[in-house]
Amino acid sequence: MSLRVVVEADGGSRGNPGPAGYGAVVREAATGEVLLERYASLGTTTNNVAEYTGLIAGLRAAGELNATHVDVRMDSKLVVEQMSGRWQIKNPGLRPLAAEAVRLAGRFEQVTYDWIPRERNKAADALANRAMDEAAGKPVRDVEKEMRSAPEGPGFSALAGGSAAGSSTATPKRSWAPPASTEDATRLILVRHGETAYTKDGRYSGRGDIPLSTEGEAQAMAAAGRVAGLAREVAAVVTSPLTRCTRTAEVIAAELGGADVTVLPDLIECDFGDWEGLTFGEVRERWPREMDAWLDSPSVAPPGGESFDAVAARARKAVSTVLSAYPRGVVVLVSHVSPLKLILRDALDASDGFLHRLYLDAAGVSTMDIWPDGNLAVRSVNETAHLR
Repeated sequence: MSLRVVVEADGGSRGNPGPAGYGAVVREAATGEVLLERYASLGTTTNNVAEYTGLIAGLRAAGELNATHVDVRMDSKLVVEQMSGRWQIKNPGLRPLAAEAVRLAGRFEQVTYDWIPRERNKAADALANRAMDEAAGKPVRDVEKEMRSAPEGPGFSALAGGSAAGSSTATPKRSWAPPASTEDATRLILVRHGETAYTKDGRYSGRGDIPLSTEGEAQAMAAAGRVAGLAREVAAVVTSPLTRCTRTAEVIAAELGGADVTVLPDLIECDFGDWEGLTFGEVRERWPREMDAWLDSPSVAPPGGESFDAVAARARKAVSTVLSAYPRGVVVLVSHVSPLKLILRDALDASDGFLHRLYLDAAGVSTMDIWPDGNLAVRSVNETAHLR
């Protein structure tokens, strides 16, 4: 019998190095119910040692529960990146701790590591502080109260108003204006790929790997100029795996001085199934009832294809992946009409009717800022002045 759990872990040091402690919470992934918690003081040590110790305690607790799949959530970028194998462990004092974490992780069928904002790690943080308070003889914080106010779900929706499975229902505080500073935000520059032969003819273009047309190449270059005008330095250029997007992304990356292009499979276009390559009129003639049902509900898929609800889930996951990897800075995201519309729908907290009222031009550009606490600001939608 498989058991998927979420481990939220944290550690801290008052002085770095200084009096330190760690905390770890193990939740059932499906419900968010707390199954086990661990915390202890560590004497005098550093933040990073405390964070790694919290991770180890969380993995051991998950092992006690005979968990098979573990999703680790931490607000330590260093630990998450090093355990994911993307960063080297240069500090010799951390290597034995990392090795122990790797050994413990090897007992499970699967372990994943994700960065979350500190605001989303309140429960583990409260336990770490309780350990330090108890060791110092200070009044103990009401950890149970803080855990009740902490998010119950194991993840967080990347977009305000999003409803990804397992995400918290908590929403950011409402305000007339977004935070004045964008230093802590991730700016997403959303770019639709340039024109293809299907785009020009108004044909459903889903998983078919149609290349850019000559006009599409020119549009990609124009979009690259617009992106460069918005941000000369970017943290990453991520793209759908289909050629029309990867080529658009390559042109943008070249304009930005040779930035790396990373393929993100979840950004791929909707699978239109039997409708692939057909015009709207052709589909209406051959599948009138199926077409009406599809237009009425995002839960309905074309024959042999994929529903917009399924695409929305992928799009939210893609945005969450980007935010976890790049908690600040600028990321260019190159994709297709359907994923981009759904990202903007969620960002604007719009109804499903939005999908049929928003038009996104080939090589159109939209921008939005997302802060770690969930605040979000859409700056522009479907800019096309660069195409004229």
